[in-house]
Amino acid sequence: MKYIVLGLGHFGRSLAVQLTEMGHEVIGVDVNLTLVEQLKDRVTHTICMDTTDRESVRSLPLKDCDAVIVAIGEDGGASLLTTALLKQLHVKRIIGRIISDLQKTVLEAMDIAEYVMPEEETAHRLAMRLDNMDIVDSFKVSDKYSIIETKVPPKYVGRSLQEANLTNQFKVIVLTTLRDQEMMEDGRLTIKREASGIAKSSTVLQADDLLVLFGEMSDIMRLIRKGE
Repeated sequence: MKYIVLGLGHFGRSLAVQLTEMGHEVIGVDVNLTLVEQLKDRVTHTICMDTTDRESVRSLPLKDCDAVIVAIGEDGGASLLTTALLKQLHVKRIIGRIISDLQKTVLEAMDIAEYVMPEEETAHRLAMRLDNMDIVDSFKVSDKYSIIETKVPPKYVGRSLQEANLTNQFKVIVLTTLRDQEMMEDGRLTIKREASGIAKSSTVLQADDLLVLFGEMSDIMRLIRKGE
C-alpha cells in the first residue's frame, strides 16, 4: 500500500519508518531539509516541501495513495492548514494529528473522522492499523506479545468461541468481544462501544463484533488471514 506522511518530527518519523519496514511505499514530507536528509535511506521517498502551499501539495500523488497522515505537531497552524488543503483537494482518507482539544474540535468541524495523539506508541498502533485494515487498534505488551482489537473474521461469524477453537488452532486468547450499543446521553442517542465481559466458551461471534486478542503477532495475523 502507499502512504504519504506529512511532517517528519518524532511522531511522523517513527510512523514513516515503521510503515516502510512493513513493506509499504511511503512518501515522507517535511519543510525541514535536515529531517528529510536524515530519513532518505530509511523511508521509500523523502521530499522537502511546504505542506501549506497548495501547488506543492498538488504535485504529490494524492489520488494514488491509500491515506495521507498529517503528522505535523509543533506548528498547530500549519497542521490545520495542511489538513484543510487536503480536504479541498478531495483526498479520500486523511488522518489528522491533534495536540489540543481546540485542534480536535476544528478537525471534527472539517469532518476529519480519523485522528491520533502524538505519543510514539500511537505511531506504532497506527502503523499496525494501516498495515492491516482488519486491525482496529493494538497495544504492545512486550517484545513478544500484543493485545489486538480486530474485526471478527468472516469464517467465524455465527460460531461460539468453543466451536471456533481459536486458542488451540492459533495459540491466541480471546479476552473479550466489543459491540456497539445505543445509549441516551443528555437527551441524545449516541453509540458507544461496550465490552461484553470476559469471553466465555459459549460467547457467539457476530458480524459487527470486534475481538480483543492476546498473543504473538505472527499467530494473530495467521488467524486473521485464515479466517477470511
